[in-house]
Amino acid sequence: MKRGQRATSKDVAELAGVSRTTVSFVLNKVQDVHISQETRRRVLEAARQLNYYPNAAARSLASRQAGAIGLILCQSSEHIIADPFLPGFILGLGEAIRERGFHLLIQAVEDVNQPDTYLHLVHTKRIDGAIISGPRHGDQQLFQLLKDGFPVVLHGRINSPEPYYVDVDNIKGALLAVQHLIGQGYRQIALITNAPLQYTASADRHHGYRTALEEAGLAYDENLVRYACFTAESGYQAMNHLLATGTKPEAVFAASDLVAMGAMLSLRRHGLAIPQDIALVGFDDVPLAGYIEPPLTTVRLPTYDLGWQTGDLLIRLIQGNPPAQKGILLETELVIRESCGVSLLST
Repeated sequence: MKRGQRATSKDVAELAGVSRTTVSFVLNKVQDVHISQETRRRVLEAARQLNYYPNAAARSLASRQAGAIGLILCQSSEHIIADPFLPGFILGLGEAIRERGFHLLIQAVEDVNQPDTYLHLVHTKRIDGAIISGPRHGDQQLFQLLKDGFPVVLHGRINSPEPYYVDVDNIKGALLAVQHLIGQGYRQIALITNAPLQYTASADRHHGYRTALEEAGLAYDENLVRYACFTAESGYQAMNHLLATGTKPEAVFAASDLVAMGAMLSLRRHGLAIPQDIALVGFDDVPLAGYIEPPLTTVRLPTYDLGWQTGDLLIRLIQGNPPAQKGILLETELVIRESCGVSLLST
């Protein structure tokens, strides 16, 4: 075990020369299990030496808790399947909870207004805590869970001081993207959102776009804004609608890479080259972003770290060890590639 690292049941088992199951039975005082007094003594002594205490998942053997957390995705199944961000997030989340002995249940909930959606999951899936991904304003079932004292962490934010949350700074990320376009000399910059504005990430990226324009003394024009809905198809249609008005912006900030890829296809089918005719910047830095033509300038998210931090925070709530600070905001990074026109302007 590394210096300063918290001991695990595996460390106790190795020091005592027994299995992790035996460690769990001894430390949780499970009845009707035949374990010799000498074995119990070795386990207790090993735990004392390592300063180890069983966590919530280990205690579930005795308390009949679920030993599971629920990841509730507030999107349709179609959107989830198309989301390239999700695997990295789930990988980080899974590793954070697995090392504490929990397992993960995933549920897609498209309509959060359907009666008892969250409450039904809590009562029937036997989860010890929930992560709500893509929270929406006015979700009354979420506040009911909080009122009941159920451990909940949001992946995203809502306009309320109550829930714990982990998110990226979407406002700052969008601000960086649009400021970069302005810095390259573009003045007529359109926005295609990643989702409807009822989603906080979408509203925040819209806010960052608008702030960048205002700080540069550029007027916000609603005619340059179109609203997509998670998918490349919605980005394609949004770009079509923008061009159908006769408007040809100098640049477009598409607030997700998938949406940006759909916008790219629309531009090509209208005979417009990127970035020669219209520059384009995305958001997310999905794995394909650097391998499309032209490679996409975008805002990189720390997807694995988002998942890990979210899982870690929820486990702390389940274990009754909440941090003083309600939220964690992770930084984004602007990744400059060819779609914004930098290479053309610099030659």
